[in-house]
Amino acid sequence: MAQPAERQQASGFVEAPLNYVVYTGTKPVTHIAVPGGPHTQRDAEFREHVMAIHDARADADRFSLEHDGFVLTRHETAVSNFYDEDELHATYDREMEQLVKDFTGAARVVVFDHTVRTNAENKRLEAKAREPVRVAHNDYTEKSGPQRVRDMLPADEAEALLKRRFAVVQVWRPINTTVRQLPLAICNAQSIAMDDLIASDLKYRDRTGEIFQLAHNPDHRWYYYPNMERNEALVFKCYDSLKDGRSRFTAHTAFEDPTSPPDAPPRESIETRTLAFF
Repeated sequence: MAQPAERQQASGFVEAPLNYVVYTGTKPVTHIAVPGGPHTQRDAEFREHVMAIHDARADADRFSLEHDGFVLTRHETAVSNFYDEDELHATYDREMEQLVKDFTGAARVVVFDHTVRTNAENKRLEAKAREPVRVAHNDYTEKSGPQRVRDMLPADEAEALLKRRFAVVQVWRPINTTVRQLPLAICNAQSIAMDDLIASDLKYRDRTGEIFQLAHNPDHRWYYYPNMERNEALVFKCYDSLKDGRSRFTAHTAFEDPTSPPDAPPRESIETRTLAFF
């Protein structure tokens, strides 16, 4: 007899609890530890809501970066060791610049961050990696999107570029084995209302950034790509300066897949952040 999770999967979705922020009137704060250091601390209230997370592979051709905020592509990489920062900068930067150009039509793409994550504690400590994020969020806000351009580029160049359209586009992929634990769920940008996005401080040792935490809305439409492989890349948008109905903010979170085998290997993944200028 099929188990409930198996019946869900056969129907093209799974149901799983997702962590949403509860806005209390106080701005939430997330304290970011150094990679491989203590676990992230959050000064905020979160509440689990069981949501349907649909298998995006079942209808993959319907999704687009500009409308839905995300798209999956097959993408081979020449990187052999994603834990080697020198190799990332020598090889992966160029690969990601070209991939984002291909999907956005941007004239220029600047890679500004790679974050490797794993839920294997020994590997996280050894490789100075970060843990998967298990709360629904979007990495940039109306304020921090433009600020990232100012942070990464000379002042005059940044201000000139900010007069035209730009976007923050991210790429997520497995780096070793197939992802069966803690896959990435992504919320269709068209199902997110601006009132769902709660600005939250992101405190590092040397600076304070800002992200959106996501408040619950039953209209949210969640998707994931089961069993993602190393040669697959999920391209998604976390900010767009244009406000013309296209996707602007695409919330996402790691989640506990009820169909994940108990002996599945820990998740290992990399997310790359880029600035796309048009």
